[in-house]
Amino acid sequence: MLKISNLKVVFGTGATRNHAVKNVSLEIEKGKSFGLIGESGSGKSTVLNCITGLLNCWTGEIRIESRLQQTRRDLSFYRNVQMVFQDPYGSLHPRHTIDRTLNEPMTIHGLGDANQRVEKVLDEVGLGNRFRFRYPHQLSGGQRQRVAIARALILEPEILLLDEPTSALDVSIQAEILNLLKQVQKKRTLTYFLVSHNLAVVSHMCNTIAVMNQGAVVEYLTQKQLREGNIQQPYTLQLMAASRGFGR
Repeated sequence: MLKISNLKVVFGTGATRNHAVKNVSLEIEKGKSFGLIGESGSGKSTVLNCITGLLNCWTGEIRIESRLQQTRRDLSFYRNVQMVFQDPYGSLHPRHTIDRTLNEPMTIHGLGDANQRVEKVLDEVGLGNRFRFRYPHQLSGGQRQRVAIARALILEPEILLLDEPTSALDVSIQAEILNLLKQVQKKRTLTYFLVSHNLAVVSHMCNTIAVMNQGAVVEYLTQKQLREGNIQQPYTLQLMAASRGFGR
C-alpha cells in the first residue's frame, strides 16, 4: 500500500546543512500498521511530511499502491491519504462547528450525501449526532481528537497517517483513542502509518516498527520482537527504558 525507498531530506547548505533524513526505506502492506519511532529531532516527522506532500525537498521514491508520487500531489491523493494530527486543540478551527469541519473536505472533493456521511462518521467515532453543532471549545480533548479522526475518515481513505495521535491527551483518555483507531482499522481495512516517541503505543498498535535516530533507521522490529524484548540496538533499548518511566 505504501512503499518508501532511499528517502533523503537535506535542509540548508554549507555550515548550516542538516541531513535530516538519510536513506530511509520501508513498506506497509494493505490493512497493516507501521510504526516509526524515535526521539524529537530524529527525523520521523520529516518522513511523515514528505509522505503528505508538505515537504518537497526530498529525493528517493514514495509509492502509494505502486504509483510513484511526485513532490506535488493531486486531489485524488488527498482523498486516499488522510492525516490525524497530534494536537486536537490546534487542528480544529475554533470558530467552526463540528458540522462545518466535517462538511468542508466533502465540499472540496465534491462528495454528496453530506448529512448521511456526517451522522455515520460521528456514530463511528463514538460521539453521535448530538455533537454535530457544537464548537471545539465545548468538547474535551478526547472528544476533539475523535472529531479529528472523523474528519480524516469522512472521505473514506485507505491510508491514515497518525502523528502522535494521543501524546497531547490525558493518560486516561489515550487508551480509548488507540482502541478506537484499532476498531476503525479493522472495520474499514485501513492502512496506518504511525509516528510516535512511545514504544508502548507502537507495541499496542503496529505490526512492524522502524526505529529512527539522527535521520536514519537503526532497527526494524516486528510487534512480537518488541514485546519479547528481542532488541539489538542500544538506542532502542534506551527508548524502551524511557517508555517504562526509567532510564540511565
